[in-house]
Amino acid sequence: MRSIRIGGVFAVLGVLAVLGVRTDRDVVLAQAQKPIMMTRIYTGADGLSHAEDIPMKLTGNGVSDMFKANGAQFSRRPPGPRSDWHVGPRRQYVITLSGRAELEVAGGKKVAVGPGHITLIEDTTGKGHITQNLGPDDRIVVTIPLGE
Repeated sequence: MRSIRIGGVFAVLGVLAVLGVRTDRDVVLAQAQKPIMMTRIYTGADGLSHAEDIPMKLTGNGVSDMFKANGAQFSRRPPGPRSDWHVGPRRQYVITLSGRAELEVAGGKKVAVGPGHITLIEDTTGKGHITQNLGPDDRIVVTIPLGE
């Protein structure tokens, strides 16, 4: 008798899954997903660049919405001295594939960047930020300019 009830429960869950009906379990799993975090570098009302860690918006299946991009570019950046203050040339994602860097924004706040780190560059005006690629290895990044 017990095996029939368990089998029936699995059958109902299977039908719900095929029909795309969400169960409480689906909601719990979606809420429990660890977000994909990124660092947003933006220009504040004070004209200075600031950094904030924000979660990427994901669907219940853990996938982001599709976004418009104007291409992608890979680059190798050797370790070296800090850059001067600079702004981003456009809104873009900079994703570090390997190596390390440190970004500095207003107030001396520093953001450590390593493999897998996603940075959303939005400080296209104002004072900008400082970048320092740290050694011993080159930093390899993919830059994805964002469309409107």
